[in-house]
Amino acid sequence: MAATKATLAFTLPRIVVALVGAGLFAELLPDDQVQAFFGADGGWKGILLAACLGPPTPGGAFVSFAIGAAALKAGASVPAVLTYVTSWALFSTTKILTYEIPMMGARAMWLRVALSWPIPFIVGAVVLLIG
Repeated sequence: MAATKATLAFTLPRIVVALVGAGLFAELLPDDQVQAFFGADGGWKGILLAACLGPPTPGGAFVSFAIGAAALKAGASVPAVLTYVTSWALFSTTKILTYEIPMMGARAMWLRVALSWPIPFIVGAVVLLIG
């Protein structure tokens, strides 16, 4: 029980800060630009840009999913947001530098990246085709 309380005390402030920060970020997003780049008319360009913006996003899931939700609220298309979240989940620079390279080595990381590279585009394409 003590470990649970310690984990909660460690995690809860980070969750609160991430959610408040994401809420503030959502208010700063210019709807017209989000719709132009990532909206329904964005198509493949929006998917490509979303795939490129996933990896450099700092922080954990509370940040990236909150950014995705804010983008949806601002008018981004579902294919673009799912591509962004998938790209972040697979290629997060923070995760790669902090955990993957130190624990598995650069060779394993590059092999995983090479094999995983098309997945965000496949996700975006499937969702784009489904509608």
